[in-house]
Amino acid sequence: MQVTETLNEGLKRGYKMILSAKELDDKVMDKLKEAQPDVELKGFRKGKVPLALLKKNFGQRVLGEAMQEAVDGAMSKHFEEKGERPAAEPNVKMANEDWKEGDDVEIEMAYEALPDIPEVDLKSIKLERLVAKADDKAVDEALGNLAESAQDFKDRKKGSKAKDGDQVVMDFVGKVDGEAFEGGSAEDYPLALGSNSFIPGFEEQLVGVKTGEEKAVTVSFPEDYQAEHLAGKEAVFDCTIKAVKAPAPAEINDELAQKFGAEDLEGLKTQIRERLDEEYAGASRAVLKRRLLDELDKKVSFELPPSMVEAEAKQIAHQLWHDENPDVQGHDHPEVEPTDEHNKLAERRVRLGLLLAELGQKAEVEVSDAEMTQAVMTQARQYPGQEREFFEFVQKNPQMRQQLRAPIFEDKVVDYVVELAKVSEKETTKAKLEKEIESLEEM
Repeated sequence: MQVTETLNEGLKRGYKMILSAKELDDKVMDKLKEAQPDVELKGFRKGKVPLALLKKNFGQRVLGEAMQEAVDGAMSKHFEEKGERPAAEPNVKMANEDWKEGDDVEIEMAYEALPDIPEVDLKSIKLERLVAKADDKAVDEALGNLAESAQDFKDRKKGSKAKDGDQVVMDFVGKVDGEAFEGGSAEDYPLALGSNSFIPGFEEQLVGVKTGEEKAVTVSFPEDYQAEHLAGKEAVFDCTIKAVKAPAPAEINDELAQKFGAEDLEGLKTQIRERLDEEYAGASRAVLKRRLLDELDKKVSFELPPSMVEAEAKQIAHQLWHDENPDVQGHDHPEVEPTDEHNKLAERRVRLGLLLAELGQKAEVEVSDAEMTQAVMTQARQYPGQEREFFEFVQKNPQMRQQLRAPIFEDKVVDYVVELAKVSEKETTKAKLEKEIESLEEM
């Protein structure tokens, strides 16, 4: 196949490829010869059908396949000889759209080449790892939060009115058109006011009730209520208030510890300390990774494929727009134009992405099947009850698999670089570490 360069500007490349009619015909005949031993037609034994007859009967059928194979082969040979890799799928189209059998095939191919990535002396990189340990104050604070989340309710002083957030213990009977309905009654039912666990408007009417009081609560069932015979109907609940209780944090003792799976209070404190240390280590790693990327960004400079930067800038702008407009769930909104700030961030991301990919390839960093399976399982937990469907979706979707693989690969490359860099450790406090994390989120 004859290949002629038509564009070489920066990273942009363009080529015209001509597949002669004879080359294409030879390719068709090769495919027919390959299939000949397995073909049988009326009047001919299997494998004895003449090639001329095969071409007449099946030539058109294999023509497109032969053309595609010829183009694919020419592209592979081109990239191998040039030593180039396309930044994205090349744009390939037939130039002579009025082509007919017997004509040469003219193909136009355009792409952006990946740039040459400069070498980086990874051992010259200096980093500082922040080290924070959970102290007794942090453990006690976390323990207090646990106690608050496991709150109890204690009786209010006699005659006290129920407030939002209180718990009322009551008997109630619900009626529609004066008749009690199934499932509408209960005794000694504990209801936290403000929990929105009852029909809309129910809990608000109990604010202000006292122990011993009887209260008729009138509400309307929602139009889409699951019980069709009640949907949209007005109901009256006759409530007898038996207790009014105020929320109170659970007592910090062995009983609280056992609620959270520990044998005793000391065991729970140990668990909390270990969890906090893990959180601090994760935060420290995030800071270290950002500092490493900053250092790498300073050390390299090379031309970037314009289409990659443009696509990344649009994605950044689109995501930030949704962050600022959380009520808009779909994508049927005006197109979001990237700003100079978006373009600058996109250039950094593309540059670092290409550099990390190059470093990972040279270091032969691989993402194992076990790591991919774990990533899929972690993601699948976000879809309770639909885990199997999610697994099948990932299996059939190469783009989704790449999205799951990319962050694993990046983290492994970061670990590889950190091992080669000169890393010192600096003790810090939880507050200072949190401040570092906040500064990352602002960037």
